[in-house]
Amino acid sequence: MTPAHASAAVGLALVAALTTGCSSSGSHTGSGSHSGSATSAAPAGAGNSGSGNSGSGNADAGNAGATPAPTESNPPGDIPDNQVYVAYRPAGGFTGFTVKVPEGWARTGQGATTVFTDKLNTVQVTAATASAAPTVGSVTNTVVPQLKVRVTKFAAPKVTEVTRHAGRVVRLTYQGDSAKDPVTGKVVRDAFERYAFYRQGHEVDLTLSGPVNADNVDPWRIVSDSFAWR
Repeated sequence: MTPAHASAAVGLALVAALTTGCSSSGSHTGSGSHSGSATSAAPAGAGNSGSGNSGSGNADAGNAGATPAPTESNPPGDIPDNQVYVAYRPAGGFTGFTVKVPEGWARTGQGATTVFTDKLNTVQVTAATASAAPTVGSVTNTVVPQLKVRVTKFAAPKVTEVTRHAGRVVRLTYQGDSAKDPVTGKVVRDAFERYAFYRQGHEVDLTLSGPVNADNVDPWRIVSDSFAWR
């Protein structure tokens, strides 16, 4: 090869190398652009997760195992101070009495027994015929043994005579476990007040119950004091 031809060949090689280098550099720049897009996608995705559906999904996932905050500051079972009470008069059978019960509570009935419930509290009214007025002795010797069989973990029975607007009445207080909640499976330790009212061969047993830590002294007094013969 002549010197002229050799110089020309070297020149062509240098041009090819420069062309390849530029092309390669452009290709890397393109990759860099895609890489930059992928990197910037992560913060953008994080931004979207803070709002919109993604944010809600992440928040729900984070709170899935958390216990929801209580909606009331009162202990479980407290009846509100502003609770309204309405008169209940049985529709059939023996209708010779009235008693006030909390307005809006769910009502169920079976035979001579009517039950009003709301959350953890219950008002139960049972009417029956009786040959004699209940006494501290009769409730202690007859009612208490029956309740021991029917009430789970029955405890602390106390029978006394008290005065209500309807007159002298026998009151039985005791504790027991509630039935298992069909949804949560929880069992609540309940406190019970049972009042036995009597007049002319008719007895009405008024049973009030709620959690032992609930402050329902005033509501239960309103209900038991409202009982009246008609």
